[in-house]
Amino acid sequence: MFENIKKNKIESGIIVSIFILAITLIIYYICHALDLGNLSIVIALIFSITSAWGSYYYSDKIILATCKARPATKDEDLKLVNILDSLMITANLPKKPDLYVVEDAQPNAFATGRNPNHAIICVTTGLLEKLEYYELEGVLAHEISHIKNYDILLSAVVSIFVGFIVMLSDTFSRILYWGGLKDDDDDNNGNPILMILGLILLILAPIFSSLMQLALSRKREFLADSTAVELTRNPQGLISALEKLENDPNELKRANSATANMYIVNPFKNNGKQGKKKTSSIWSTHPSTSDRIEALRNIK
Repeated sequence: MFENIKKNKIESGIIVSIFILAITLIIYYICHALDLGNLSIVIALIFSITSAWGSYYYSDKIILATCKARPATKDEDLKLVNILDSLMITANLPKKPDLYVVEDAQPNAFATGRNPNHAIICVTTGLLEKLEYYELEGVLAHEISHIKNYDILLSAVVSIFVGFIVMLSDTFSRILYWGGLKDDDDDNNGNPILMILGLILLILAPIFSSLMQLALSRKREFLADSTAVELTRNPQGLISALEKLENDPNELKRANSATANMYIVNPFKNNGKQGKKKTSSIWSTHPSTSDRIEALRNIK
């Protein structure tokens, strides 16, 4: 597990660096297309560094605000608080994650934050109402595993970056549509290589960043499942929880494509047919539930 944690940290640093470079080149291209001249590279660097800094420190707050989560309390969510307290005995985390609850009928959960010292676990009211004690324990152990494995920072930052890149692409498309670019090659001092890279990234980055986001999520779900079993010593609790979550017909009201990969199961139910899906595709946010359950049953 320690090797996986080290690998995740290195992988996270590489991927965040790639996103920063991509955003820098995209902003550089847009600024030059808007005829901002030599200021383009300065503006591009400011935008990319600011977005990286904001994503690192505020991605969890942005995500919680998006889904309108409230802090969990002992008065309203005693069972949830007690299960987390019990798991903390074996979790070996430096600090107990903050608990949040989203008012939604779909049973689901996610973890976010920049590191185990600043971690958050968020669950829906549907999860609290529909899962038994050991099922809920399995779900919380899964989210604790994401925290222990340092998945939370990457998933949160990538979600913010994906949304930001899509926004940049959409904004530039609107500028093009309304004819907002100056067509003047006489004073164009932009680096042609950077301009070409910026244009390519502007066109393809939303697709590649989404694929990267989905691939990372699928790979890390299996590791979180197996780590959860190490914490609970009860694979059946998580297996039963996954079956209930996958077969629940409700769709998460505040889910969006940028954050869907963070949840324990896909929040989009495809009109109730998701539970019948046996395999995952390149566009899947999660490995298929049947594959995850089979992997859990094979744990010895």
